[in-house]
Amino acid sequence: MKRLLFAATILFSATTIAEVAIIVHPSNSNTFSDSDLKNLYLGKKKTFPDGSEAIPLNLEEGGDGRTYFNQSALEKSDAQLKAYWSKLVFTGKGTPPKEVTQDEMVKLVSSNPSTIGYVDASAVSDAVKVIKKY
Repeated sequence: MKRLLFAATILFSATTIAEVAIIVHPSNSNTFSDSDLKNLYLGKKKTFPDGSEAIPLNLEEGGDGRTYFNQSALEKSDAQLKAYWSKLVFTGKGTPPKEVTQDEMVKLVSSNPSTIGYVDASAVSDAVKVIKKY
């Protein structure tokens, strides 16, 4: 039953989100590998490749964009990430990225060069720079 539900979630997400865009401040000139992105969002790294501070932002829990990002970019289900962060928080070894709405994501990333986030590709504006799409 759990596998069927997980498969249905993937199928549903794939049909409602066409593409997720990873966004940064326009002044951010870093290049990112998939590994860099995963490490930032899993709390294993706290800086951009150039050594400057990185503040990853997450979309609110339960949204299609977040599920799609987790599966596509981080290669983990929502449940796997929740368990991962619960363990780190409980042991005092980490704090998950701040959760924001899609509109807040664009505003925060466009106003702070230290932030990195993701949105549905259709929500991208000229105020941010797209560095990768999934």
